[in-house]
Amino acid sequence: MLEVRTKTEDKISIVEIEGEVDLYSSTELRKILLDLTKNKTMCILVDLVSVKYMDSSGVATLVEALQQVGKYKGKLKLANLRDVVKDVFELSRLDKVFDIYPTLDDAKAAF
Repeated sequence: MLEVRTKTEDKISIVEIEGEVDLYSSTELRKILLDLTKNKTMCILVDLVSVKYMDSSGVATLVEALQQVGKYKGKLKLANLRDVVKDVFELSRLDKVFDIYPTLDDAKAAF
């Protein structure tokens, strides 16, 4: 089961994800992220602290959001990746593409 919540702090839209992001649940995350990008949200921070598992469809959803944000010069950052999720990004070398931070505060300070 996947839960996605959004909130705004200091002009940063924070997307909190809880659960497993896979082929079946990534559509819900995709809808929320694309809504933010359609509204040209300049600062998007995805908090992955409660994500226990992410497959390639979840990663693809984040890549798509990153591409959309880039079209209007916005910023998308990731924070709080658990080791199992961080491994997926490192194996695919996407840790070099995304701005990834150990904590929410670190990511907020980088905007």
